[in-house]
Amino acid sequence: MEGDQSSPVPTQKNEDQDGDQSDTVDAKPDRSSRHSLFGRKKKNGPEQQPEAPVSNQCRIVNPTFKYNMDHKKVGKCIIINNKNFEYQTGMGTRNGTDKDAGELSKCFRSLGFEVVTYNDQRCDDMKKLLKQAADENHSDAACFACIFLSHGEDGSIYGTDRMVEIKDLTTFFRGDKCRTLIGKPKLFFIQACRGTTFDDGIQTDSGLADDTEVSDANPRYKIPVEADFLLAYSTVSGYYSWRNPERGSWFVQSLCSILNDQGKQLEIMQILTRVNYMVATKYESQSDDPHYSEKKQIPCVVSMLTKELYF
Repeated sequence: MEGDQSSPVPTQKNEDQDGDQSDTVDAKPDRSSRHSLFGRKKKNGPEQQPEAPVSNQCRIVNPTFKYNMDHKKVGKCIIINNKNFEYQTGMGTRNGTDKDAGELSKCFRSLGFEVVTYNDQRCDDMKKLLKQAADENHSDAACFACIFLSHGEDGSIYGTDRMVEIKDLTTFFRGDKCRTLIGKPKLFFIQACRGTTFDDGIQTDSGLADDTEVSDANPRYKIPVEADFLLAYSTVSGYYSWRNPERGSWFVQSLCSILNDQGKQLEIMQILTRVNYMVATKYESQSDDPHYSEKKQIPCVVSMLTKELYF
């Protein structure tokens, strides 16, 4: 389930009806109403002080720990944009998702990806097209990306007919099944609810800091088949994900904003950290229904990447 920005209505009713522009959620409607801070003392000896921090340290990017992007192509980006759902699912129309899909397409094309968008896909359709993509020869590509825009629950995402587990869609790209992507980053972005819990937020004791602006696998060793995946979820496990019928989802719009501004300068985890910050600080749901008003959201990144990724 997902949240639109005015008054999210968790029913099958079209969110644009009667001009309602509320925040809504991409989930099924809820039918119920390091170390010690102090030095350690040596036996019979003086207290051992912690090592002093090195000042004026700068980050050095070691090429050994950067993914090799020097390929003929950046790679393919598949966008699965599910807006309309069959009656038996109980899921409403996801107004605003077409804006997300359009912005993502432009954004990833600007990064050099070959973008293909599929609208309103059933579960079997999603499995089929991703299996076909995994079976392609990616030898000339640096990476692969896939974006899901749909309703969801924790661990699952909706096709237009029913739910499917996310792992059943990502598994096609494991190292033992998609050999031409071994050692290359496989990126999955998921805009969908992961539960029905609201984040009410919490007031801080002070203002926000700095608040002035709104290589390929080496055949000589083995790597885990689950390595080099990154899953960027729009929200944390158990929570709603919000979407505005006119402006699109908070997560996707923030992701596109950061990628457009700094996508070719920052490392992927830096990019997604800034996305987390933007979603967490710049958005709050607005609704005529107090139950859905003034809610917050924080994205979640699960990374099995083994190197730094710069587009």
